[in-house]
Amino acid sequence: MRTVLICHADDAFDRRGLASWLASFSTLAGVVVLEETGAQKRQRYLREFRRVGLLGMLDVAAMRVYQRIFQRRADQAWFRHALAAMEARYGPTPEVRELHVARGGDRRVVAFLHELRPDIVLARCKQLLPRKVFSIPRDGTFVMHPGICPEYRNAHGCFWAIAERDLGRVGMTLLRIDAGIDTGPVFGHYRYDFDERRESHAVIQARVVLENLDALAVRFAQIHAGTATPVDTAGRRSGEWGQPRLSRHLRARRAMRVAEVNG
Repeated sequence: MRTVLICHADDAFDRRGLASWLASFSTLAGVVVLEETGAQKRQRYLREFRRVGLLGMLDVAAMRVYQRIFQRRADQAWFRHALAAMEARYGPTPEVRELHVARGGDRRVVAFLHELRPDIVLARCKQLLPRKVFSIPRDGTFVMHPGICPEYRNAHGCFWAIAERDLGRVGMTLLRIDAGIDTGPVFGHYRYDFDERRESHAVIQARVVLENLDALAVRFAQIHAGTATPVDTAGRRSGEWGQPRLSRHLRARRAMRVAEVNG
């Protein structure tokens, strides 16, 4: 099974840790490294602003400040430990071909994938990939979506499941990309016994990947062998969520404390 990883340049968990994991059970043929520009990041914020308005965007910005002040240090320590654990188990980052681009839809990505002929592409990126890219691998392009789909689509499903107190749907979805936003066939839902008191949503959405790497490797092998059957999600509600908001985080913390007192 030949694989290719698409990830962001500044995400060592993916670029080093998941690359080592992929190389442990497949032939990792290459890595597409996304080096986003400032303009691209501003466009992402502008899209969110248009979606939620000024007050919503202030709430989003407040959450970013909160994370930086109260969560960042612990999060960074966890990610360092997680990366060390992955490299200890799967070995150092493999030396494979890399393509550095700003956009996942760059024509050079198309040429790179055609040349490498992957069976599976694992897309660990915030960008939506066009059909000309995600349709190249024989078995499909997959994402480990941080949320249970279809109920919690978009990039922060774990946060919103906690905010909604829908704790049974805090997890990760393995799905194959199609033309929609997290609407492709689902090949598995994955969870772990998270601790919302001590773990930030950033850690939860990374740890649910880390805790399920063995099961994910098996699932990818089944997909490649043609024996994997998609999960039936017909009739389930579908929701697209936005960026984390401080007001919803604080409300969830209060609900958690009340439940602890009453529990």
